[in-house]
Amino acid sequence: MNKEYKTVIEPGTGEYVEKKSRFIGYIRHVESEEEADSFITEIKKKHYDARHNCSAYSVGEDKVIQRFSDDGEPGGTAGKPILEVITGNGLHNVCIVVTRYFGGTLLGTGGLVRSYTEAAKECIADTETVTKKCVIPLKVCTSYNDFGKLQYIFNQESINIRDTDYGENVVLTAEVYVDDIERIEKKITEVTAARAEYERGETEFVIQQLY
Repeated sequence: MNKEYKTVIEPGTGEYVEKKSRFIGYIRHVESEEEADSFITEIKKKHYDARHNCSAYSVGEDKVIQRFSDDGEPGGTAGKPILEVITGNGLHNVCIVVTRYFGGTLLGTGGLVRSYTEAAKECIADTETVTKKCVIPLKVCTSYNDFGKLQYIFNQESINIRDTDYGENVVLTAEVYVDDIERIEKKITEVTAARAEYERGETEFVIQQLY
């Protein structure tokens, strides 16, 4: 299982021109093949008058699915180079579509590969790459007396507190990196003399910037 991966959150666009042919790249975060296919369809509708709308995507945190399409360009000159830009940047859960408007001059195999590659790079450069880490939301119920001890641990370990509910007791949810969960649970038990109760949630991926 992958424990972290890079992706983009905000969409990005970029353009590359080669001998008057315009290559317009679009990148978007997607969580499934269906979302990727929907995005590709959206760009094709937007640029219905373009000669080609080539694409590639990589989805899945564990069992990664990768697809690409040359959309009428010579085999291996468009979709595969776009996918290589995605994988070369270590990106997951992203889809890139590069629209080509023909400029009247044939570019040849090398020119096409270079142009689709550069357009893909440009749209990535137009957005922000983030790292997502696999965490386990840990719900902790503790007394007010022990709350400060837990805050100290979480600050020391750079663990993000998602939310805190102040009622009869303090109930908080901490985002604990999957590899650290048993060690953190042990620390909680030790510093509260087993007074605190905790419960694990389902694993999920969160942006590492929160840490």
